[in-house]
Amino acid sequence: MAKIFVIMGKSASGKDTIYKKLLENKELNLKNIVIYTTRPKREFETDGVEYNFVDEDTFRELQSRNKIIEYRSYNTVQGIWYYFTVNDGQIDLDNNDYLIIGTLQSYGQLRDYFGQDKVVPIYIEVDDGIRLMRALLREQKREIPQYAEMCRRFLADCEDFSEENIAAYGIKKRYRNTDIDKCVQEIIADIKYYAGHKDII
Repeated sequence: MAKIFVIMGKSASGKDTIYKKLLENKELNLKNIVIYTTRPKREFETDGVEYNFVDEDTFRELQSRNKIIEYRSYNTVQGIWYYFTVNDGQIDLDNNDYLIIGTLQSYGQLRDYFGQDKVVPIYIEVDDGIRLMRALLREQKREIPQYAEMCRRFLADCEDFSEENIAAYGIKKRYRNTDIDKCVQEIIADIKYYAGHKDII
């Protein structure tokens, strides 16, 4: 039975790097799901690769047609941004396993939409001090750093990924990203196991 593996974690926990390493693993043969967002495209991003970049009118139109599988909104310093997964033909659980980056909220919605036996959580955990340093270094590399947005995301993540919320979504296993290679190998071993079994983490 095919699975959707959902990578979750606070900002600057290494989700993007781990996601790329897992997609590059030929043995896993995971397919990516390109989600949609209404936030502005950053200078290093390509439309249709990191995200499908659309406006809010498109989001509302897809919502009215019941095409949205899951969505979440963020009240940023630049306005409300939506991130969402669309039933646009990308997902074929009869033939493929998938990998997607999400949140607790999106994991819950995907699980409700596709069924608990098809959606597997992969929760990445990193010390908050290390995350903050990583986030700052990453922001300093941008052409126009958005420090206020970085701080908002950091504080919002502490609330969104509280211990109570993690427990409420039934997340039991955590992958500690102190050594990324060891962390990735542990995730690979579990994906191989769960891709071949009906039980989830």
